[in-house]
Amino acid sequence: MSSNASLVCQKYSDAAYEDGRAESSRASSIEFHYTEKFLRPYIRPDSRVAELGCATGYYAFRFAPLCKSYLGVDLSPANIALFREKIQASGLSNAQAEVGDATKLALPDRQFDVVLALGPMYHLPEGERALVFAECRRICKPGGTLAFAYINKGGAYMKACIDFPDAYPSPAATEPVLEKGEDDLRPGLFYFTTPEEMAADAERCGLTVLENHGLDFTYGAARINEMDEEKFAAWMALSDLLCETPSCTGMSNHALLICRK
Repeated sequence: MSSNASLVCQKYSDAAYEDGRAESSRASSIEFHYTEKFLRPYIRPDSRVAELGCATGYYAFRFAPLCKSYLGVDLSPANIALFREKIQASGLSNAQAEVGDATKLALPDRQFDVVLALGPMYHLPEGERALVFAECRRICKPGGTLAFAYINKGGAYMKACIDFPDAYPSPAATEPVLEKGEDDLRPGLFYFTTPEEMAADAERCGLTVLENHGLDFTYGAARINEMDEEKFAAWMALSDLLCETPSCTGMSNHALLICRK
């Protein structure tokens, strides 16, 4: 089991908050928009999909109608309870949800065409991220697709500098954030990495890297939320370019690595 499981469950004990995060603001929605955009081409009618770190089912309700079956797994019992309520209320017949730990899954080998780890890497130090890579590879069919969401060291730190200019950059954050890849304000809960480190970890696990995209670049969230429709459309045109440009990936806050087994 992950070493900080209790901290993570405490963080996500309010499932209603996580359930509304994607629609809470324009800035918050961007990460979800691009995650869906980059993953949708890999979801096919005959796909069996497993999502680790599924929260309350945001992606399930977008991808399950496109595939054969969808299993959501999350460490937080509160998230899974709400996800199950939503499945029942929606009548979505091919989706299931269960509590589980991405570092040690109670799932059989080689059962899924697509394996999505869209939350665990945010909360695990390097050694435990390797366990998630191995578990995802184990449950994925040969030739299947795997995706791993993560938080960038550089992007997260730059976002803090933009959003909180009186506090950052800070000498006190240099070692935990840039050297250890750990949140300076929430140690033991959030962890950061880089595109190069994630790709190397995937390759060490025997995966082939297909894509590595930034998702939500670090311009101030308040400024994005204040934009009128015309400015926001222009911002999204720029975001399209940044997300498709590998040299920009590390300056995104959240990012997405897509691999093949």
